[in-house]
Amino acid sequence: MSQSTHACGLMAMQKKLRSFTARCFRILRLSTKNPMVVIFKAAGQKFMCLNGGPAFKFTPAISFYTIILNEDEIQTVWDILIENGRALMPLDRYPWSKKYGWVQDKFGVTWQLTIDKPEFSDQKFIPAFLFSWNNFGKAEEAINFYSSIFEGSSIKLISRYEAGDANGQDGKINHAQFELNGQLFAAMGSAIVHDFDFNEALSLVVECADQTQIDYFWEKFLEGGKESQCGWLKDRYGISWQIVPEILPELMANPERSGWVVQAFMKMKKFDIEKLANA
Repeated sequence: MSQSTHACGLMAMQKKLRSFTARCFRILRLSTKNPMVVIFKAAGQKFMCLNGGPAFKFTPAISFYTIILNEDEIQTVWDILIENGRALMPLDRYPWSKKYGWVQDKFGVTWQLTIDKPEFSDQKFIPAFLFSWNNFGKAEEAINFYSSIFEGSSIKLISRYEAGDANGQDGKINHAQFELNGQLFAAMGSAIVHDFDFNEALSLVVECADQTQIDYFWEKFLEGGKESQCGWLKDRYGISWQIVPEILPELMANPERSGWVVQAFMKMKKFDIEKLANA
């Protein structure tokens, strides 16, 4: 499973994004680059950037909870990320962390930096969903829904609002961590009415070994959701997922066939591996 971001001006952004991420984390490895997509790895985790144009803007509804164990390093990363960005929560000491900050970088992506490492995971980047507005109170339901889809899932941590908390938050999740397919995720709940929600600018990618897996995940995520095109769908909470075949990068890497492959999947909603392979 990997994370996908839309961005306009991809060819210009490739160099900027690679340099920007390398400056922040010094652990970048670029693995794929073509006119449609750039894929890089940081701390062993895969990120994919697509040229989606200006239609969708990043929001704090999905952020990256980022573990940085050294106080000097967390300050250095914060200083880089906040250049032409903005602080959502200043880097400081909080009741839940001796060093934490939430920042939106110059590209609009949001990062929650913390010096506190989960005791059950060495994962550096943890995708974090913020359930607010119409989704407030649904974090626990969502965790159970996703856990029912992926085998071997587990809930690692649940923190709830205490009795007497304002805005009807009593007993609801304020922060939780759960594992899907070996990857750690976080969920937060907030009754504050924000002017943003989940959208397609940041999506999650599920890579499938065969058509059976594609059919399975497509059907499960579509329960209460809405399908789009090219392997995209929105689940019942508005979070976007890409259900894609593992063989797609291999097909796209062949310059003699890639154009035909693109033409084939542009006509699809759910991916059909046989049609792609025969394109």
